[in-house]
Amino acid sequence: MRAARIRLAMLITGVAGCIVASVTAAAANPVPGLPPAPRQAAVAAGKLPGLYRENRRYLARAADAARRMGDDGRARALDALASPDRDFLQVSADGDGQAVEVLGDLAHAQRVALLVPGSDTTVDTFDHLGSRHGSVAGGSRALYAQMRAVAPRTRVAVIGWYGYRAPRTKSRDTVTQDRAQEGGRLLVRQLQRLRGINPGASVALMCHSYGSVVCGDAVRALGGSARSALTGLVVFGSPGMGVGSAAELGAGVPVWAGRGTGDWIAHVPHAQYGLFGERVGFGPDPASVGFGARRLPVGDSRHGDYLRPGSLSLRSIALIGLGRGREVTHG
Repeated sequence: MRAARIRLAMLITGVAGCIVASVTAAAANPVPGLPPAPRQAAVAAGKLPGLYRENRRYLARAADAARRMGDDGRARALDALASPDRDFLQVSADGDGQAVEVLGDLAHAQRVALLVPGSDTTVDTFDHLGSRHGSVAGGSRALYAQMRAVAPRTRVAVIGWYGYRAPRTKSRDTVTQDRAQEGGRLLVRQLQRLRGINPGASVALMCHSYGSVVCGDAVRALGGSARSALTGLVVFGSPGMGVGSAAELGAGVPVWAGRGTGDWIAHVPHAQYGLFGERVGFGPDPASVGFGARRLPVGDSRHGDYLRPGSLSLRSIALIGLGRGREVTHG
């Protein structure tokens, strides 16, 4: 009982701090003169090259608009995304932006891993968040390279999905489910669009930090062919998934969860309370025994290190993405 009161006090203190901090953590202001982002709609596999070109042109125009307004940091980030060797299913430079990058031949892939990132992800941090491999782009590249190295004859693709409004770490949104519910709906739509592009691909969700809350909402709402394509759900560095157990997700697929020994998320209260008329927190730790997920071997990973090249966690996640979970070891 005393431990529960301590956890509650920590959570209330954290929420209060987040509300104060959120005043200084507002999203980036829209850039005047920014061209409208390309419309997001279902696309056939044969139309992907044209979509990629359209999104690159948009990013280049958005970079020019940011430069004209003196926002050199945003311009540099958008210039990098507009590189001719990069492919995006979805982009926006408005506010914190949106970016959904594809690695590999999505139209013909047998296995697709979709990476859902956590807090503090923006178009400005898409390529570097604390470290290269801690970002959506860097983590996706590391995962793609590992999957290809492990299974060179398997056609694989990785999607780095920054397709929702990720919260800032120092904001109230990071301890409530509003952004996750919105993100979950958007993730469901993305998975449905993916079925239209490649109906034969098997899909695994790789969910980091707050992204695991988004995945929890999406999986519970997922139905039809998009659900049947899902072959695995992997969560790492999770604050909770908004449910009491893996069974409540109703995924119908293996759920894997891991937390590195060096991850600060261990000190976050894994609980859920009603506070000021709002649900705060995300429930038990998915990596705990009682949650009922399979153990994901991640070693001594820190919060941003799970997709670090050469790490046990990266190899484990890649094997699950390839449908080879039985080969995952704890050594």
